[in-house]
Amino acid sequence: MSTEFVHAPHTFAGRVELRPFESRVLADNRVGDPHVREVPVYLPPNFESARWPVLFVLAGFTGRGQRMLDHGDPWKPGLVLQYDRLVAKGELPPAILVLPDCFTKVGGSQYVNSALLGRYEDYVADELVAWIDATYPTRVGARAVVGKSSGGFGALHFALRRPGVFRAAASISGDCGFEFCQWPAFEGLLRTLRKHGGDPWKFLEAFKAKAQTSVDEFETLNSIAMSACYSPNVESVHGFDLPIDTETGARREDVWRRWLEFDPLFACERFGANLKQLALLHVECGLDDEFNMQWPLRQFVAKLRAQGIAVDHEEHEGSHRNLDHRHLALFRKLAHVLG
Repeated sequence: MSTEFVHAPHTFAGRVELRPFESRVLADNRVGDPHVREVPVYLPPNFESARWPVLFVLAGFTGRGQRMLDHGDPWKPGLVLQYDRLVAKGELPPAILVLPDCFTKVGGSQYVNSALLGRYEDYVADELVAWIDATYPTRVGARAVVGKSSGGFGALHFALRRPGVFRAAASISGDCGFEFCQWPAFEGLLRTLRKHGGDPWKFLEAFKAKAQTSVDEFETLNSIAMSACYSPNVESVHGFDLPIDTETGARREDVWRRWLEFDPLFACERFGANLKQLALLHVECGLDDEFNMQWPLRQFVAKLRAQGIAVDHEEHEGSHRNLDHRHLALFRKLAHVLG
């Protein structure tokens, strides 16, 4: 009897390493998250024989790099194994994949520096980039960043604010236009926090203990996490400011303005010139995206093109989920640009 079906889902032609890395910049985070983190790295077959382009692949909210190695669907291999098989067949160009773990106590970091959660922008752009180059056979100047959802936001954030670190950047359904994709979630937060005495941390403890969670509860988690990323305030009772009054539902404009400094739709007005250094900037979104990012993304692209910035913009008949195939198509495009 053939055992191909039994063994194939777990067989890599290349190699995956999970090495611990001790971060200096995460050591002083105020929520007690670990500063020693396992860094998953995929190495193509015969990786010792040459120097390779590097793709930093950023996970979405509540995700971490390790999950891209998982077989979440028993009938389909995980993203990295799908890539490995296509590389082994010669259908995709080989590259080193780096899958950072930037998970936090509130579900994510948005890959930004937060006075509460820690300096995740510096962790990736300074520490991990240097460590990967010192540890693996990388090709000088051949580094790209790609991500989906919050990972796509992270890719845009690095491209806008860290010129010269990545030669190319790609965002799959990345957060853009917070008025569209973030503000609606506060309706769920208002309903949910009332049940926890208005205390976000009490809600978080209850959320983690629940076997099943509601849409309102996930929206509350998201809104708390984004506040910890975009509007930290270590002098406040919770360590961050919410951009909404939980009694009246009125917007706190001073806090919301802090959020908009991170919104790519507005950050591009200040940092857009940095994007001209990229060999490729790719952005895309599904036409049925549940978080309404397809419309502000069109505005973002229009703003960039008005500044004379080249941007590759795609829309597809899809939603916000089940987009591994979009990653794989971009791995090809990015590896081609990196040479």
